[in-house]
Amino acid sequence: MKKRLNDVIDWLQKEYTGIRTGQASPGLLDSIRVESYGAMLPLQQVGSVGIEDARTLRISPWDLSQVKAIEKALHDADLGVSIAGDSSGIRVIFPELTSERRVQLQKLAKTKQEEARISVRSVRDEVMKELERQFKANEISEDDKFDQKEKIQKDVEEANNKLESVFNSKERELQK
Repeated sequence: MKKRLNDVIDWLQKEYTGIRTGQASPGLLDSIRVESYGAMLPLQQVGSVGIEDARTLRISPWDLSQVKAIEKALHDADLGVSIAGDSSGIRVIFPELTSERRVQLQKLAKTKQEEARISVRSVRDEVMKELERQFKANEISEDDKFDQKEKIQKDVEEANNKLESVFNSKERELQK
């Protein structure tokens, strides 16, 4: 159960890397796929992504003939960024966030947090049903069932606290 709860927390953190703040982060480009030699490849497999400054990422393709394909993939992704190519690669420039966009991103972050909480509840429900089944099949005693329920609830509360902490961290980042 703990592994499944940790998977939910990891999922939320990964989702939050895709929510763009005013700062450039290579994680924002993780979902970009580039057509390279007839195959769709993740951006990380056709070049390196580095941070140039707070609002600029630098993509250095392994093969300079791929610059146009990378630019096309970035345009198609519609990230709301400026793209500038030069002889050695591509710059991805992130504009400042408007206050309206910040509010939208905060709502999105809250929605993702709620999805994660629903996942935690569903994990808890599955484990509780299994516990009940074991009790009815006389595989565990009533005391064991009670102890397990307390432990499960403690783990769920701990996971929810971590989710809250991850959300609060993202919310502070969005307000900067």
